[in-house]
Amino acid sequence: MKSILFKTLIIFSFIIIASACNSSKTSENEIAPKVVDAAVIIITKAQFENSKMILGTISQQTFIEGIKTNGYIDVPPANRAKVTAIMGGYIKNAPLLIGDRVKKGQLLLTLENPEFIELQQNFLEIHEQLVYLKSEYDRQKLLFDENITSQKSFLKAESNFKTALASYKGLEQQLKLININPENVKKGEITSVIAIYSPISGNVINVFTSLGEFKNSSETLLEIINNDHKHLELVVFEKDILEVKEGQLIHFSIPESSPKIFNANVHLVGKSIDKNRTVKVHGHLDNEDEPFLVGMFVDAEIITASTTKNALPVSSIIEENNNYFVLVLKNNTENVYQFEKVAISIGTKNEDWIEVIEGDYVIVNKQLLIKGAFLPLE
Repeated sequence: MKSILFKTLIIFSFIIIASACNSSKTSENEIAPKVVDAAVIIITKAQFENSKMILGTISQQTFIEGIKTNGYIDVPPANRAKVTAIMGGYIKNAPLLIGDRVKKGQLLLTLENPEFIELQQNFLEIHEQLVYLKSEYDRQKLLFDENITSQKSFLKAESNFKTALASYKGLEQQLKLININPENVKKGEITSVIAIYSPISGNVINVFTSLGEFKNSSETLLEIINNDHKHLELVVFEKDILEVKEGQLIHFSIPESSPKIFNANVHLVGKSIDKNRTVKVHGHLDNEDEPFLVGMFVDAEIITASTTKNALPVSSIIEENNNYFVLVLKNNTENVYQFEKVAISIGTKNEDWIEVIEGDYVIVNKQLLIKGAFLPLE
């Protein structure tokens, strides 16, 4: 009895295993298209839908030719300022930090130096002397006109007055350069502190000051950039520059920050070649409101030509031993699609499209498998 039961279990297990194998083979057949011969491929409706295949036709697509280059985001020289002082001094007050927004004419920092006092003192002394020297000049001129005094006395009075006047004017301009009002000095208001104001509106990008530090007149105190007019500064090699013209489209990206493609156009092309055999190309952005930062590195392509050609998606092309094929719909029944494998010649390529050059077999307006052609064939 036990022997009969054991044999029955073995037979039943064999039936289950065989059934599983057949089911697996059937499942595989539902996925992989069948090759009837070298040129005809059969795909069931279930395979077509499960694999999310798509039919389509050849379409007109734009192919571009361009010059690959790189560069960075920049602003015009008028939008960039390095703040220095006309005269050196000790930093008395420096409240700004990197990133602070400032307006043109806004107080940036103050400097203190005893030399400022000396300059104002000299100005005030000359100012007071001018009153006497002008009076003496006018008196000598009147006497000379009436032949009462000598020409020598008149010329000496004239020389003293005009020399003092020249010194007065020079000191007055020096005071204005260091932002001291000469009218206040005339009133006796003498200060040891001068103010430094912003020459442009923008953001502080560098601060080179510390309280109590002495800064010479040649040293930079702050750097300010105005981002209101950002542009591209590209570098093009000598061999390509003759193809670059003003008004051409530029595609560019910020590789370190975003894969997004932005647009610009060529605004100016440099007229000389530098020591690296390159030429600067200045590009205007289509949208200056993008949050670019000055100095960002860019990858760019200057579009030099654009043509429209017959093309198919890359996903529709089958490559075998450097030969290219497409699957053309030959017949469509209730349950199956029948495709013919047709050789084609290809031309220009880009990331998404491939130009199709027609051969003896006309495939324009034919239904093609434009998605799913890469699936394995049985």
